Amino acid sequence: MNSAVCLLERASEKYASRTAVQDEDISLTYAEYRRISRAIGTAFLRMDGARPVIVYLPKSTHALTCFMGAMYSGAPYIPVDAHIPMRRLEKIIAGLAPCYIVTDENLIANLRECDTSEARVCLYSELSSAEADDALVDKALSRVIDTDPIYVMFTSGSTGSPKGVTIPHRGILDYAEWVVSTFEFNENTVMANQAPFYFDNSTFDIYGCMRCGGKLVLTPETLFMFPLKLPQFLDEHDITSIFWVPTVMINIANSGVLSDYTLPKLKNVAFCGEVMPNKQLNIWRKALPHCSYANLYGPTEITDVCCYYKVDKEFGDADPLPIGKACENMRVLILTEDGREAPVNEAGELCVIGTGVALGYWNAPEISAKAFVQNPLNPFYSERMYRTGDLAYFNEDGLIMFIGRKDNQIKHKGNRIELGEIETAAMCVEGVENACAIFDSNKQEIVLFVETKGTLPLRRFNVELKKYIPQYMLPSMLIPMEKLPHTANDKIDRVTLRKTLE
Repeated sequence: MNSAVCLLERASEKYASRTAVQDEDISLTYAEYRRISRAIGTAFLRMDGARPVIVYLPKSTHALTCFMGAMYSGAPYIPVDAHIPMRRLEKIIAGLAPCYIVTDENLIANLRECDTSEARVCLYSELSSAEADDALVDKALSRVIDTDPIYVMFTSGSTGSPKGVTIPHRGILDYAEWVVSTFEFNENTVMANQAPFYFDNSTFDIYGCMRCGGKLVLTPETLFMFPLKLPQFLDEHDITSIFWVPTVMINIANSGVLSDYTLPKLKNVAFCGEVMPNKQLNIWRKALPHCSYANLYGPTEITDVCCYYKVDKEFGDADPLPIGKACENMRVLILTEDGREAPVNEAGELCVIGTGVALGYWNAPEISAKAFVQNPLNPFYSERMYRTGDLAYFNEDGLIMFIGRKDNQIKHKGNRIELGEIETAAMCVEGVENACAIFDSNKQEIVLFVETKGTLPLRRFNVELKKYIPQYMLPSMLIPMEKLPHTANDKIDRVTLRKTLE
């Protein structure tokens, strides 16, 4: 198993006629999934060999076959949001260097406003209609080793430039194995995908299903705006497993709709991306007591998840929910500021070692060197460790308890956001002299303080911000100020600003 696409090869041999994936318009069997993906891989190889492939498509079966096609050609794929601001896409293209961009007839017009550099723009319809050359694909696939990159996923960067997290094939192969064994997936598993493909939670769905020969159902994105309809969708499609961000689960719990459904086919409910409040979790557990519930944790840099906790007891609304223990082939350390292992109940930085740790940030060796470091507890040989920047501690039961961020990075609606990137974007708006973004954890919203001489209505301001950052980063509240407060060493006084929100 040198490449994650070997999971598709094996599934297509064992489950050729079973449905592999379906969206609102298309359903593919495993045999069709393999055939189309190999055709796309052939097209890439005939153009210019194994180069990074940006997939600029809506979430669909088309996007998935592009991911697999890139892997068949020996290249990493880069999923991007179909609604990505063009200036952000330009930064990604510049950071990747020459690559392919796969798009469709509806989105290609956007690229005419974008500096695509030397990247070659390809239409999905042309790639997928190519004839597969199995000998050519097999030869390219044979050259791949499991430490080669499978994908590059771009996250928010504090300097305003997105960071390309580069994950190896081995990370996904081990992760898929863990998903299937931990949640007892099999060929009868039906997974309802929620996470966008540019969000690493989607790898749980894509590769977990592929590893066991299950069916992946791409839930229509519009449904997540109507929580009352989601249980009906799960019921109608005989969904057995979901892995959703807490925000979605909270909305469903608060709507009261769970009392109308028994969802007998649903077995696994997993969540990750931000803190899940026990109040809403308890509503789910009371309404659907036959389900298994799991709290998962992990940043993009460790192939999605490194810790998990299967909820095995009742928790009060105010009780902390553990993130549990390390996944297989992963090791978690809680380190103090001076590099010691933190004792029980003492907070420290959560650090991760294992096969899921990323290769680094694409084309950013200096940033990589700061985040991916030698394990200070091991003086005997080279052992790479990822510093998450999250604070946590081990409790008396040996379970890991999450505290929060060390720095200015947040998780909001399942997305990891550097508040500094919002500030950098705000500084590009005319009339803004300085900016400071604060996350109000009580109201779960981003508040942007701006230093300006004029007035800046939020709606008009956000129209400008959308040129630089995605929708999910936009502030919910804008507070103009004549002068932002500063500390003695001339830094913006974030503590004072935070107090104004209390």
